[in-house]
Amino acid sequence: MSDTLREEALEYHQGERPGKTEVIPTKPTATQRDLSLAYTPGVAKPCLEIARDPGEVYKYTNKGNLVAVISNGTAVLGLGNIGPAAGKPVMEGKAVLFKRFADIDVFDLELATRDTELFINAVKALEPTFGGINLEDIAAPECFEIEDRLKKEMNIPVFHDDQHGTAIISAAALKNALEVAGKDIAKVKVVISGAGAAAMACLRLYIKMGLRKENVMLSDSKGVIFKGRTIDMTPYKEEFAVDTPKRTLAEAMEGADVFVGLSIGGIVNADMVRAMAPNPIVFAMANPDPEIPYDVAVAARPDVIMATGRSDFPNQVNNVLGFPFIFRGALDCRATTINDEMKLAASEALASLAKEDVPDSVLRAYGNDRFSFGREYLIPKPFDYRVLLNVPVAVAKAAAETGVAQQPIQDYDAYRRRLEGLLGRSRSVMQLIFDRAKRDPKRIVFPEGDQEKIIRAAKILIDEKMAKPILLVRREEITALLEKYHIDESQVTIIDIAQSPKYEEYAQRFADLRQRDGITVADARRILNSRNYFAMMMLEQGDADGVIAGLRAYYPATIRPALQILKTRPGARWVSGAYLLMFKGGRMLLLADTTVNINPTAEQLVEIAEQSAETARRFNMEPRIAMVSFSNFGSTKDPETEKVREAVRLLKQRRPDLVVEGEMQADTAVVPEIAAGDYPWSAIQGDANVLIFPNLDAANAAYKLLWRLATAEVIGPILQGLAKPVHVLQRGVDVNDIVNMAAMAVLDAQEKV
Repeated sequence: MSDTLREEALEYHQGERPGKTEVIPTKPTATQRDLSLAYTPGVAKPCLEIARDPGEVYKYTNKGNLVAVISNGTAVLGLGNIGPAAGKPVMEGKAVLFKRFADIDVFDLELATRDTELFINAVKALEPTFGGINLEDIAAPECFEIEDRLKKEMNIPVFHDDQHGTAIISAAALKNALEVAGKDIAKVKVVISGAGAAAMACLRLYIKMGLRKENVMLSDSKGVIFKGRTIDMTPYKEEFAVDTPKRTLAEAMEGADVFVGLSIGGIVNADMVRAMAPNPIVFAMANPDPEIPYDVAVAARPDVIMATGRSDFPNQVNNVLGFPFIFRGALDCRATTINDEMKLAASEALASLAKEDVPDSVLRAYGNDRFSFGREYLIPKPFDYRVLLNVPVAVAKAAAETGVAQQPIQDYDAYRRRLEGLLGRSRSVMQLIFDRAKRDPKRIVFPEGDQEKIIRAAKILIDEKMAKPILLVRREEITALLEKYHIDESQVTIIDIAQSPKYEEYAQRFADLRQRDGITVADARRILNSRNYFAMMMLEQGDADGVIAGLRAYYPATIRPALQILKTRPGARWVSGAYLLMFKGGRMLLLADTTVNINPTAEQLVEIAEQSAETARRFNMEPRIAMVSFSNFGSTKDPETEKVREAVRLLKQRRPDLVVEGEMQADTAVVPEIAAGDYPWSAIQGDANVLIFPNLDAANAAYKLLWRLATAEVIGPILQGLAKPVHVLQRGVDVNDIVNMAAMAVLDAQEKV
């Protein structure tokens, strides 16, 4: 691990609030009445209901959406037996993944014991609290007994992800790989390197899929596990010992159809892969380094079908495709266990999903023109939102069919719609932008190159290969900052504008642009001492692709140079600003014009709406535009409401392809009950996602109130209508916001090429 990554990781985990999780109330707690309902005396009522009927605990508490991630830290991935406290950051990370991908709440519990009986009893005692138990990073062989006992003795799902997660995901990949290779699972010869928890779970699930036990050869650090071996044997290994003269992994792989690696990196070489059968399937899943590097295996055997645990190669076997969604389905039908049928259903759902046409939004997330089922696309990608819509449904169905669902799903179509509501596309919206930016990084200028936040953002952009930062800064100010943040000067462009060979050229060009405004060449030289003006000239002259500014300046001082130097894009007469607000539950609203036009005319409102519709589509939102006013469809006559009414008329005439309605009050635009009750004929039925305001007062106040009081996540301000990408930061924003806006500028530049 590099010093920089170490420092960033430690800072990330420490921050202003140590750790990665917190507990947030889900009910109001603002008044004395709220508190009397939350606690005494009101809390007695649900307590008595649960005492009368224990099943009511799912109705009145969080048990039905609460999972415990439990570990003793004896087998932490890549780190070994580091103990429960040292393993806690990993368990918190697992909690984050549960919440991020399936909206499941988690308490992480680290138990300070290696006593199997004590561990089992401690977990059993927690059953009243949790809807499910995720066991994590527990060493073999005790992990087998712990899970087996808990599954038998508890009436809620117990799942050891180290065993079954990899098994489920790799089983999906294996099913599809065998199809691509034209091989029958009942006939293939399989070699598994590793005999720990994951390897055993994979083997058992593959056998459930149809693999014949006699066609499997296991190998561990001591070599092939054969009948009669006495060194380092356990009952679990003995169960799969085979009668064979082969003793080494290399010998075992000769003529094998499938290699499954769950051991350590670098133990398989090119010759071993060459010795395999035609169309060999190689799953090298050791992390962080696979048993054989992807490029080495492909070079050795062009016909190889390969998967690894890494994200930088095709077919990543990533457990995040499994556990959040398996628990989602198990919790939602109140399953008493996660059985083999449910695991196989999850595998089958993933395998089937890989054969479906991939939505454009997923393709854009991974910067790919097309994923198609085959050697390099055997399983869905981790950020494929459709996993949430398929795996829980399959798991819940299997639970019902096998009789372990206490509340079987009655309407699977309705259940799928409910899952869609959990997607919270806002959670992944910036990841989509980042991945698209990485496809073609652009040159982004930062006029405030002497600010530490800008330097830190530049470091992230460089490391993530999203942009090519250009810092405007005096040479003597930057050296120490580059050293502090471990930035190689060759990775960033440093420009001291006072020494720039382009200075005179830019001054002459600026004077030409502004000569009708009384600007002489001498004036231009003076004005270009401002880094904001210099940055805009770089963009205008094609020496940069985008500008991000405003960290230390007021908005007008930053946008003025852009408006003076850069033209509007073809077809646009005005520039406008928008903010994207993302709310818990997944709702997203785009608000405009929040930053530029103080009192736009009807014609300007039309163009602002058109620009905002384009911005919405960039975030995979199909625009539904509400033109906001203090009047509902003529209920109040006033020049301001008439302006909005006229804008609606013009926009519908000009763009009949857009869904637009108004003039309407803001709550009519976003509350379905109001629209359905009073205006059932309206094209917007409380489902607007683009709100166009009649003036800057209203728009600016609305976005700031929503941002602060509704704890919305915000992206913006997004500058719309300029010919070239410029985005103005809010003063004092954090590093992530700077990175977000830089990625947006890269996207803008890509689209303008």
